[in-house]
Amino acid sequence: MAFILSKVLLIFLLPLTWIFLLLIYTLILKDQQLKKKTLITSLLLLYLFSAPILIDLYAKAWDYPTAKLAASAKYSCVIVLGGFTGERADKTGYFGPAADRLIQGIELVNMGKAAKILITSGDGSLNPDGFSEAVWVQGELKKLNMPDSSVLIEGKSRNTIENAVFTKRLLIAKHLAPPYLLVTSAFHMRRSVVIFEKAGLKVIPFPSNYIVGNRRITLASFLPSAETLFYWGSYTKELVGLIVAEIRKF
Repeated sequence: MAFILSKVLLIFLLPLTWIFLLLIYTLILKDQQLKKKTLITSLLLLYLFSAPILIDLYAKAWDYPTAKLAASAKYSCVIVLGGFTGERADKTGYFGPAADRLIQGIELVNMGKAAKILITSGDGSLNPDGFSEAVWVQGELKKLNMPDSSVLIEGKSRNTIENAVFTKRLLIAKHLAPPYLLVTSAFHMRRSVVIFEKAGLKVIPFPSNYIVGNRRITLASFLPSAETLFYWGSYTKELVGLIVAEIRKF
């Protein structure tokens, strides 16, 4: 129930939802002066949350910096959080925009930084149909000639909390010693580190998939962009998720 509730409540955390509700409120207002003020406020919020400059500045402060590992450092396992694939209508998978998570994990194994790669992700949808992201990715890794002995799969988790809990069980069962490298998108790393450490796993952040925050400031940085509204949704979710993770007991 808590899982379903978290998915539904997420809708009301999105900036675009706030703006939409404020515009509806503007339409039903009778007071013309107040109507004008709320309309101006709505348009101002729409501009602020759609101009790339603001999200870029926020991302620079929020995102984890690029990881720098010691030349001699070696780890028993690199944990790669899912969320970088999608499911087709025929129940097969495809790689999405966050596939850099997997690429970084593979490179860490190939460079000898990690002995094994662990993919943790099941089906986080409200209406699961048996598709497991980690299981599908396992098949793709076989196509890339990744040895089975180097790959661990946790294919039942639905969110980051379950990623941590189920991954811990698997690592203990396989007798893999900490610390572990943790790979996820840069915007998702802060919350992930808190959750994994509260679950009792010592991790070293290795962020990937920097989606904003690294662009040059140009005229386009001040022009509205629909894509920017999507990015704000991701960062808003992470901020709220971090607050919940800090106060939640495992």
